[in-house]
Amino acid sequence: MQKLLLLFTLTVLLLSGCSDPSNSMMVKNQEELTTAISNALPGDEIVMKNGIWNDVEIRFTGAGTESKPIVLRAETRGEVIISGKSDLKFGGSYLTVDGLFFKDGFTPSDAVIQFKIKEESPAHHCRLTNCVILDYNQMQRDRPDHWVEFWGRHNQLDHCYIAGKSNQGPTIRIKIKGNQNIRTYHQIVNNHFGPRPRKGGPRGETIQVGDSYTSMSPCNLTVANNLFERCNGEVEIISSKTNFNEFRNNVFYKCEGSLVTRHGNYCIIDGNYFIGDDNSDNIGGIRIINTGHWVTNNYFYKLKGQNFRSPLALMNGIPKSPLNRYNQVTDVVVAHNTWINCKSPWQFGVGSNVSQKDVLPASEIRSERPIRTILANNIIYNETGDPHPIVEHDALDGIQFEQNLINNQSLKFKSPEGLNQGEFKLIKVAEDIYTPAQSELNLPPYVGFEFETIRTDIFGNERSKNNLIGAVCQSNSPDPHILDENKYGPSWFSANKETSAPVIVELSPNDDLHTHIQGANSGDVLALNPGTYQLEKSLIINKAIQLKSLDPQHKAHITYIGETGTSAFQMHPKGDITLQGLVLSGTDSQNAFACLKKGMSSLYNVKVYDSEISHFDYILKAHKESMSDSITFAGCILRDCKNGIELSEETDDKGDYNVEFLTIDNCDFSKIQQNVIDYYRGGYDESTIGGNLLVKNSTFSNCGEKEENGILLNTRGIINVNIHDNQFKNNKVKLVALLWGAKNNVHANNELSNSGKIVVEENLKLKILY
Repeated sequence: MQKLLLLFTLTVLLLSGCSDPSNSMMVKNQEELTTAISNALPGDEIVMKNGIWNDVEIRFTGAGTESKPIVLRAETRGEVIISGKSDLKFGGSYLTVDGLFFKDGFTPSDAVIQFKIKEESPAHHCRLTNCVILDYNQMQRDRPDHWVEFWGRHNQLDHCYIAGKSNQGPTIRIKIKGNQNIRTYHQIVNNHFGPRPRKGGPRGETIQVGDSYTSMSPCNLTVANNLFERCNGEVEIISSKTNFNEFRNNVFYKCEGSLVTRHGNYCIIDGNYFIGDDNSDNIGGIRIINTGHWVTNNYFYKLKGQNFRSPLALMNGIPKSPLNRYNQVTDVVVAHNTWINCKSPWQFGVGSNVSQKDVLPASEIRSERPIRTILANNIIYNETGDPHPIVEHDALDGIQFEQNLINNQSLKFKSPEGLNQGEFKLIKVAEDIYTPAQSELNLPPYVGFEFETIRTDIFGNERSKNNLIGAVCQSNSPDPHILDENKYGPSWFSANKETSAPVIVELSPNDDLHTHIQGANSGDVLALNPGTYQLEKSLIINKAIQLKSLDPQHKAHITYIGETGTSAFQMHPKGDITLQGLVLSGTDSQNAFACLKKGMSSLYNVKVYDSEISHFDYILKAHKESMSDSITFAGCILRDCKNGIELSEETDDKGDYNVEFLTIDNCDFSKIQQNVIDYYRGGYDESTIGGNLLVKNSTFSNCGEKEENGILLNTRGIINVNIHDNQFKNNKVKLVALLWGAKNNVHANNELSNSGKIVVEENLKLKILY
């Protein structure tokens, strides 16, 4: 009987084809890959041989089935390197790509990964899994692309690690165009979106869902269980511009931006963590625009962003708004959320700009405040009382508050009815995660229309068993391990790289700086003995390097005698130079620091401390399409140069600028003829939050004699400018600075002698971008 049963089973397996579930074929070059793809049948598996695949354009076409997809995978996950000018496009259905590593290159097309080959035939039911895209940037910042571009329906991005995009364009873009590309039901799940550096302007989202002109279209996208880590590209981490999208159970960890319902309606934002810290004032939460959103069960911790980056921002809209601007907030529910140690966590009427009606067209004036919106069952806790936990940029008459509770440590503030003040303690669940002591929450939840659909809390506990206000409804909840790397991205890749201790190398004037910099590891320190180090060609800085005087009392002297127009320090992508206690001089025709004119695919940084710089054409010269995260001069003497610090090459007036943070602290500028500081951002883009200029405790004397516009410190369009406790003496200019009063431009305690004055212009006229 057993033999008969075994024979029957084997017969069934053979007839069903299950004895050979896939036909696996190894390929080792582009030609073999193309042939294998063209011949692939449902259930086939194409295996790319380990190694570097340079300049490959993969066109993955075919028609698999739900039970038998066609799979294209790495021989070993992570060991098939896609580099050079390479990209991947899906064309067909039920196709899976698994285990590829994109690095050391850039796409020759509009996207690294694209779920279509032809406009009329997008991909459906296709999947990208266990892949990495790392620093796969265009050579120029203004060359736009997307790293993953969704078309079609039912496609999925999962368990991938994506980080380092520095050029223009969202990292992920969901395209909504035509009937084949709406009601998409795409899934973006269990991915790790690693750091995206500050872009210096707009068009740097991590995920953009549609665009302004698709805001009336249904998308039905799900973004769930992802980790967004330091995604700092711009003010919007996720920009939702379509309808019926869901953002659930994601972690936003120290991201300088917000999840934004920029256009479109009826989003669900549920169960997400927004974690900040004490080191950044730009980390945001959720910004709401448009209609019908439900914001529930979210947790906000140590967020310090304001206005557009507020922990919760409900914006004002424009009357009869065009599709690409701001619609009024209506019919929104914000319920069962928790804010802990956030600065001014609730801000209403954000973006109200009636005061700028003299310089903006009527189509730009945001005067329509939120209406028919309810905030209920939310909790705010402040370890130190906040004098302004609620900020009213406009009236609150359209908002209903019900059964909300705040512990503001008894510090009084203007409180709307429905926000109750009370005392309760916190219980630590894990690092950065606290819950209120629930025995002290004596406020019963408000039950509004369809509130019964909020079935669980942020930890997944059933609310039907013990419903409470706030994001958590059960005491003694376990640690959710929100930063556990095993929950996100591919199992074969770790973003946590071990770093070795920096090596300190002692040098003498006879040693060749070029050789030692070239051979150093990133982070190493070159300590220079006293004496003169003469350079005839530029030092190439493409890693983190520190040069310092070994004896601060006897500073080493670097003299640069290179060709006219060259730079002592030539900054390359990812170059990071720190000078400490040096004397640097030129022959009046070169630059002390400058980036490449072309090919600045990534950011650079310059930090100079306790040093003297003289006799250069430019102290620092930025070029168009370059971006620095930070440039710092502290405790420095900067003298006898034709030009100072020029960061004014982004003149297309599209909201871009050349450095995020420029800091001048305790410096002495003298005899700088022009462009002492020239820092420019053009174009009216209200969602651009930078750049940032700090000038403090410094002296400027006999500067600006050749400044054509008569302004010593040029800061046009820069959002955050702080000039304080400085001395300006005998500078041949009309103005020390012209500040933008409507933005965060301030000055204080400056002494001006024979140097013009500081003027504040409340409403600066700029070119409209849209």
